[in-house]
Amino acid sequence: MPESKSRKKKVVPAGPAETASAKPQGNPRWLVPTMLGLMLAGLAWIVTYYLTAPGMGLPIPALGGWNLAVGFVLIIAGFGLTTRWR
Repeated sequence: MPESKSRKKKVVPAGPAETASAKPQGNPRWLVPTMLGLMLAGLAWIVTYYLTAPGMGLPIPALGGWNLAVGFVLIIAGFGLTTRWR
């Protein structure tokens, strides 16, 4: 029985959209230092709040217990940036 000729598929050159997506995407340079800086600043804020005497005026005496919220917001913002880390 005779064999049929196999068809060759045409090779389409890669367009600009395919070459841009093939480029490896890394982290922006500011991401890791900002992420770590926010987490450490939040930790330092909370530690400062707990370790200082009430008369020293650190970190912000008018906020009172809300100083903990400020520290945790800084830490959560740092963890939020970790979702962009590749």
